[in-house]
Amino acid sequence: MAIEITVPRLGWSMEEGVFSAWLKRDGEPVSAGEPLFAVESDKVTMDFESLDSGILHIPSGAPLPGDAVTPGQRLGYLLAKGEAVPQAAAVAVVHVETVAAQPGKAPVTPRASRVAQQLGVDTYALQGSGKGGRVREKDVREAFARKAEAPAAVESVPLTTLRRTIAARMMRSRENTAPVTLTRRVDATEMVHLRKQWKLRGGAAAPSYTDIVTKLAAAALQAHPLLAGRWEEDRIVLTKEIHIGIAVDTPHGLLVPVVRDVPSLTLEQVAARSRELIAAAQSRRIPAADLEGGVFTITNLGAFGVEAFTPMIQFPETAVLGMGVIRWEVVASGNGVLATREQMMLSLTFDHRLIDGAPAARFLQTLAGLIESPQEACGPIEVTKAARGRTETRQA
Repeated sequence: MAIEITVPRLGWSMEEGVFSAWLKRDGEPVSAGEPLFAVESDKVTMDFESLDSGILHIPSGAPLPGDAVTPGQRLGYLLAKGEAVPQAAAVAVVHVETVAAQPGKAPVTPRASRVAQQLGVDTYALQGSGKGGRVREKDVREAFARKAEAPAAVESVPLTTLRRTIAARMMRSRENTAPVTLTRRVDATEMVHLRKQWKLRGGAAAPSYTDIVTKLAAAALQAHPLLAGRWEEDRIVLTKEIHIGIAVDTPHGLLVPVVRDVPSLTLEQVAARSRELIAAAQSRRIPAADLEGGVFTITNLGAFGVEAFTPMIQFPETAVLGMGVIRWEVVASGNGVLATREQMMLSLTFDHRLIDGAPAARFLQTLAGLIESPQEACGPIEVTKAARGRTETRQA
């Protein structure tokens, strides 16, 4: 019996995706568990494995790379050896030819809309050549060719699907939160020393400063659970599990993968997991599930020399922490003695509808104390004999 191959749902909010490619050829045998095709959502591109075995049949009219597809839409079939092609396969309806119309605009086919985004063509003023005046792909390409022939006064940068998603998410945050930002200077000398110890330890790569602050922030959130709340309709949900998102700058735009249940992980495990997530995000091969469910987010702009900034809340979360650059500064101790210490600025944005200034400041106070004495919360470091010898040599 023929087995239908359909478009899976990349996330609960996915209404439409883009078919990227078949990873097997028409007529080629497929085994269960083998990568079969790829689909792109507004966030990620994912390869999907076959759930069954059989011979791949791609019917005429099946989506082509770049075509819009919806969850549950049929892509093709897996057939037994010698099995006939189902009759329905020959009359498959292609979703891409549906027409998206907006008030006051000529209807635009999804393919034309995607090409217009890629080429930076405004479809609003185009005269469509399709039925009912709809704008087709050829209309967009002709308009782009005309624009290319004319001298351009300004450069047009088309918005990608991910960029539009980021913009919509930022607007949603602004519209649904009352953001207030607190900044605090913290002594990061011991945290820097801790990371140096990890570098000397040998073995796996040392945790980054973001990894360390992620581990410490999880401990602070356990003491101040209101900062780890999530809006769900008209209520705030507080969970015992602390899932922390890490903002990642990718070639495609900002993504925020989530390290789950951070308090249950060692610092080494946090570092290993964040490296996996960051690599997957930068290649845009990260599962949609790894971008969901965070209760708090950390973003680090210290590598760019930024001291303090106003990070944006990842709604429906209620708070986000920004990390600034770590710099040597001259500071005065309690008895007035001057010393050089490594200092860092923390920027905490919180939703004032739920969290008042004093509770937010107490969270920052707790986190600052953990950063100034991170060893207990981050756990012991077992330095190898060879690494200990290198340390003693440097000290000598």
